Amino acid sequence: MDNNSIEEVKLCVTEKPSVARDIAGLLGANNKADGFYEGNGYAVTWTYGHLCTLKEPADYTEMWKRWSLSSLPMIPPRFGIKLIDQESIKRQFKVIETLISKADEVINCGDAGQEGELIQRWVMQKARTHCEVKRLWISSLTDESIREGFNNLKPQADFDNLYYAGLSRAVGDWILGMNATRLYSLKYSEPGKVLSIGRVQTPTLAIVVQRQLEIENFKPEDYWEIRTEYRDTIFSAAAGKYKSEDDANLAMAAIESSPLVITDVQEKKGRESAPRLFDLTSLQVECNKRWGWSADESLKMIQSLYEKKVTTYPRVDTTYLSEDIYPKVPQILKQMTPYAALTAPVLSGKITKSKKVFDNSKVTDHHAIIPTGQLPNMLNGDEKKMYHLIARRFIAVFYPDCEFSTTTVMADISGQVFKASGKVILKPGWRIIYQKDKDTAEDSSENILPNFEKGESGSHKPSLNKKQTQPPKYYTEGSLLRAMEGAGKMVEDEELREAMKENGIGRPSTRAAIIETLFKRGYMIRSGKSLRATDAGIALIATIKEELLKSAKLTGLWESKLRRIERGQYSAHEFIDELKSLINEIVINVLSDNSSSRIIVDDVSAEKGETAKKKKTAAKKSPSKPAVRKLEQILCPKCGSGHLIKGRSAYGCSRFREGCDMLLSFDQYSSELTPGKLNALINKKYGK
Repeated sequence: MDNNSIEEVKLCVTEKPSVARDIAGLLGANNKADGFYEGNGYAVTWTYGHLCTLKEPADYTEMWKRWSLSSLPMIPPRFGIKLIDQESIKRQFKVIETLISKADEVINCGDAGQEGELIQRWVMQKARTHCEVKRLWISSLTDESIREGFNNLKPQADFDNLYYAGLSRAVGDWILGMNATRLYSLKYSEPGKVLSIGRVQTPTLAIVVQRQLEIENFKPEDYWEIRTEYRDTIFSAAAGKYKSEDDANLAMAAIESSPLVITDVQEKKGRESAPRLFDLTSLQVECNKRWGWSADESLKMIQSLYEKKVTTYPRVDTTYLSEDIYPKVPQILKQMTPYAALTAPVLSGKITKSKKVFDNSKVTDHHAIIPTGQLPNMLNGDEKKMYHLIARRFIAVFYPDCEFSTTTVMADISGQVFKASGKVILKPGWRIIYQKDKDTAEDSSENILPNFEKGESGSHKPSLNKKQTQPPKYYTEGSLLRAMEGAGKMVEDEELREAMKENGIGRPSTRAAIIETLFKRGYMIRSGKSLRATDAGIALIATIKEELLKSAKLTGLWESKLRRIERGQYSAHEFIDELKSLINEIVINVLSDNSSSRIIVDDVSAEKGETAKKKKTAAKKSPSKPAVRKLEQILCPKCGSGHLIKGRSAYGCSRFREGCDMLLSFDQYSSELTPGKLNALINKKYGK
């Protein structure tokens, strides 16, 4: 490396070599060196995603190298980072470290999101960055967007809260994941086998297990429905389902010989807006529904489209555009020449600035996924399918609403009420975009009813149909993503979806990886499009008594706190303190469990369990009320140096990390005892 060539330069650090190449070309840094580009006063280098990671337990102390219940919980006094142990990573980091030591200014060009911020900050910390750092924050990789970003570089400090949120997530995952995995593996698994427990992974598995048990325990029930056909139209009995065949037969007998009389005809006009723009989750759901793609496949596909500059930043959780995008919309539509026939009607008039599309209050770091306007000439087959999906959705939101008419016809047969309804498309509006798409469009002639007149009557053809209640359906990856987004609830309504995203489990960018982890760990399998929990997965959820570790709702509340840290509304210190209290409580509770049951799991090495940092456990607990209460005035009767701690199901010693295994079950020593009475009972038992 020519040291003279990199003096007095601005150093750009990107997350991928391909992005570094594009930025270097725009900045005029055209000289390719070993691990970086240089020229025109700039050096441009890259990471390969994560170069650094949090230290392993064994990196802190030899005592944590061996898996032992007596060493739990493991909470380092200060968390540290280290380079990932790969030669290619060490080599590239050395390049970055040398460049940083010579730079006057560093420009963080990592992906503009929480994980991207964490990746870059750790590398810069490890390389001991000494100079000013600025942030490139862009929503697409087009040349125009990159130039605009460099003209509006931001102080790195503007993104400190984003970093604190990412750091809190990583440290919290370490505290709960490392400890809970060791705790449950040592307590409930066969020797040498690992039970992998994670903050998002475990409640996600619990969602699948709960649905599977509902299906397996479902007992179908018979019911009967009465329908009748009149003037080629099917009328259904308003009474709904009959649970008794005798009742159904009586109702059937009462109408067989009586005429049908039309009692009311109502026609109501309505409007339907175009589907919202895509966020990452809704795109993954749609791709799974249409083509059976996994969440991970869809994520990789949209990431490729982003890197090929044809779509905007993908790891987003909003379906809205910021208002500053509005002036750019006409140019984007004009550049989408393959869709000229569809964009022409929009470009012929003034584009409406609807709050359903443009709303700054619904956009945080990035807006919804849309085309950039770059021609998609280089895309392959599946990439073309995804781009087509995004392009049509983008065009459709600028079309008029679909206008329709709904007709409801009520009828009477011998005192029993029947109903028929139909929908007629009056003006298709945005549905023109999808007129050849069977999954989305409605045939304008579908469900058209003949003209009925109030008071008319005539003969009809009744039928009695026996049916059975059906169990809920197994989750698909698409429906599981929706359930994760809704903290265990399936939410289809778009307004409600937006409101619940704050408490969803996982983030749009991590949910695909969580699902893949459950497959790799052997806790879940694919069966066609359906997801099934394995025996090991069901057994794991049954073993975990701590609701905090498997509740989607409670995990969603923790996600909400991480988002609040991002916004500067909550303290990272408080978040970590809550997790420390929580793991103390969990350790006490599990150690006090006298159950001898063991889970048989597939052979997973302790080393693999050790390195699974990104899929750990978290839960809700108020920082003002610690989960484990120290009873300062009561010394441990066993070791004599610790104090009693009150857990959820037992009293334990505060020095259990040092090896004291004293436990007093609430079955023998009530949790309602005052400290004075408890102390008296202990003194009586131990002769003090």
